[in-house]
Amino acid sequence: MTCLGRRALLAGIALAPPALAQGESRVVVVGGGFGGATCARALKRAGLAVTLVESEATYAACPLSNAVIAGTRPWERQLFSHEALEREGIHLIRHAATGVDATARRVVLGDGTRLPYDRLVLSPGIELRFDALPGYDEAAAEIMPHAWKAGPQTGLLRRQLEAMEDGGTVVMTVPANPYRCPPGPYERASLIAHYLKTHKRRSKLLVLDAKDSFSKQRLFQSAWAELYPGLLEHVPLSGGGRVVAVDAAARSVSTEFGDHAGAVVNVIPPQRAGRIAREAGAADRSGWCPVDPVTFESALVPGLHVIGDAAIAGAMPKSAFSAAAQARVCAAAVTSLLQDRAPAMPKLINTCYSLVAPDYGISVAGVYRPADGVLAEVEGAGGTSPLDAPPAFRALEAGYAEDWFGTATAEAFG
Repeated sequence: MTCLGRRALLAGIALAPPALAQGESRVVVVGGGFGGATCARALKRAGLAVTLVESEATYAACPLSNAVIAGTRPWERQLFSHEALEREGIHLIRHAATGVDATARRVVLGDGTRLPYDRLVLSPGIELRFDALPGYDEAAAEIMPHAWKAGPQTGLLRRQLEAMEDGGTVVMTVPANPYRCPPGPYERASLIAHYLKTHKRRSKLLVLDAKDSFSKQRLFQSAWAELYPGLLEHVPLSGGGRVVAVDAAARSVSTEFGDHAGAVVNVIPPQRAGRIAREAGAADRSGWCPVDPVTFESALVPGLHVIGDAAIAGAMPKSAFSAAAQARVCAAAVTSLLQDRAPAMPKLINTCYSLVAPDYGISVAGVYRPADGVLAEVEGAGGTSPLDAPPAFRALEAGYAEDWFGTATAEAFG
């Protein structure tokens, strides 16, 4: 918490927005992750007055957190502050945004403060749907962790794997699309399998999947056959993999064809846009936020933009790379709109690296541009890692994943 935040709380007064020069535009960004932090910095560097609303003092990054679960990466390398943003002159407020008055153009904070804005950018990430899977609620998550938001749950799943007796079964459940980081569950399965192979060789991993196809499928399955034969079993939708209920007390999950118990059970539940996006009226009946693919302005709430995992971005996947790319496009569009200029037609890139083992990386890349009101993939502009690449190539891609993480976190957090 900043000194300003502590003084305001002690005095029991509302936080005041920064003083502005006459006629200066005000932009509020809600959410300090890859999307929000990158957007706030880009807006500030464009000369705008920016307020960033983020309740957490430390941001825990999801990319590469699967390696923490597998014990190959220290947790401390996932943690970032927003101090560099404050040094650049971004006004940082350590409160949760609880609502948006779109008519008056004000963000409502948990302490009652109302922040005026000319343009608002929401980058709220996801909310886990504890109402979507019978038996799975926040209490159940303390027994069968999701670990789909980096933080205490990451450590909980890691400790459960460490405590499990050799010979125990690990059960993972994967939801139907859409959700944060499409290849993320399969990277996690790979790295848990690596942990079992190196530490608990009599144990098995069962992956119950609500889909028949998934991102980088051939690459993952080829790697599993090579590295984890007989250890990792993947059950797709067509094979009865869709989980319909859980029993936390029994550490068991149910499919339409039977029950599966595990010594460790990792349940990744369905998701939707972060709460503030829904409170603002920016989410439709799907639970996600439709946006203009040129500006990321909400299709439902004028003057409000949504970036990152919460947005319906057409063919562009929900990933940290996507969030940062959308943040830069959105910042440029907001700058143009506030100057009464037409925003430029964007072209966005997403590259996603996944680790199958600490020295075995695979990737997928795509290029996207607006077409027919959505972001469409540019045919032939992307691709995946070669299916028959040698070990040296896989090791290089594992290194590229670390390089990307360093670059992305530096651009977002300094």
